[in-house]
Amino acid sequence: MQLKEQIDNLRLPKHVAVIMDGNGRWAKEKGKLRVFGHKNGVKAVRQTVESAAEIGIKVLTLYAFSTENWNRPKLEVEMLMNLLVSSLKKELKLLLKNNISLRAIGDITTLPSRTQKMLNEVIEKTKGNTHLILNLALSYSSKEEIVNAFKNISKKIVNNELSVEEIDKNIINNHLYTRNLPNVDLVIRTSGEKRISNFLLWQIAYAELYFTSVFWPDFGKEEFYKAIIDYQQRERRFGKTSEQLK
Repeated sequence: MQLKEQIDNLRLPKHVAVIMDGNGRWAKEKGKLRVFGHKNGVKAVRQTVESAAEIGIKVLTLYAFSTENWNRPKLEVEMLMNLLVSSLKKELKLLLKNNISLRAIGDITTLPSRTQKMLNEVIEKTKGNTHLILNLALSYSSKEEIVNAFKNISKKIVNNELSVEEIDKNIINNHLYTRNLPNVDLVIRTSGEKRISNFLLWQIAYAELYFTSVFWPDFGKEEFYKAIIDYQQRERRFGKTSEQLK
C-alpha cells in the first residue's frame, strides 16, 4: 500500500506548520553554493503545497524567512528576496488551479518594495480561493508577534476599549498575526535540527512535533505523507489521561 493510501482523511491535522531547514547544508554536500540549495528548496515547497492540497489539509504555514535571517550575508538575502518574487510569479497558476489562497504573516513592511508588491498581488488574486490557505511566515518572529499583541492590547486598555479583567486566551489570539486561523496541530522540521527557532510559539502550545533528518530540498510528497501518518499514530490528550479520551 502506498503512503498516501495509509492516511485517514477523517483525522487530518487542520493546520500544519513547516520549518524548512537544510538548503545550505544540502548544497554544501553537493559542492555547490547555498543559492543552489535555496533554488532547489522551491521545488520542495511546490511538492509540499500540492501534497497538502491533495489530501485536504486546510492551513499550511511555511517558515520562509525569519527576522534573524536578515543577519545573513547581504547577497544571500537579496537572492532570497529575488527568488521569492520569481516564485510567486511562477506559482500563481498553481495556486489558482488548486483553489489555494495565499496569506502572509510577519513584519511584511520590512521586505523590499518589489517583494511586497508581488506578494500583495498574489494575495489579492487568490483571496477568494477556499480549498487550502497557504500561509507564508516572512520577516517573522514569534516573540515580536507576541510583544506587538500586548502593545495593541495595552493601547485598548489605555483607551478604555478593554479592561484588564477581559484579557484571556481568546483576546490574545485575536491580536496575533494568525487571528483568523486555527491553532497548529503539527509542526514539521527538516534537516535533523530539533528546535522551534522562534516560530509560532503561542500557536503550537499543543502541537505534535515531527523531526526528520531529510534536508528541505529532498522533502517531497512521500516525506510529507510520512509526517501525516506519524501524526495520526499519536494520541492527542491535551492534558487529559488516555482513559478520559475513551
